[in-house]
Amino acid sequence: MNTTAPRHSVSVAATIVDSQGRILAVQRRDNARWEPPGGVLELGESIDHGLRREVEEETGLLIEPEALTGVYKNMRLGIVALVFRCRITGGVSRTSDETSRLRWMTPDEVRQNMAEAYAVRVLDALNDGPPAIRAHDGRILLHA
Repeated sequence: MNTTAPRHSVSVAATIVDSQGRILAVQRRDNARWEPPGGVLELGESIDHGLRREVEEETGLLIEPEALTGVYKNMRLGIVALVFRCRITGGVSRTSDETSRLRWMTPDEVRQNMAEAYAVRVLDALNDGPPAIRAHDGRILLHA
């Protein structure tokens, strides 16, 4: 095995939709950007456990993943993100050391407030089709 080979990081994110069709977004403390809740998996951590852990850490909410809705690669940083449509099963919403605000957004508000690379993840999760597979540079989509 080549130990000098480039490595990828794997992150997970949850698209949580309420009964009114609004999506839960978090505003990050470090850069004030709006994103779906989620984060980087720890080495040896399962995808399911990491998703639940990240959402609870950032929002205080307990969730149940319902479907994988997309796979996204940040080509500049080598981060592969797995996005899941989820439902809330418990907990109490709150901010955290990583999040300064939580907000329920309409799809139009998602388009207006999130960078394209994040908005597309949320909007793809609203579809019932097969998971989307996309690449981006951290802000905008890259088209083949």
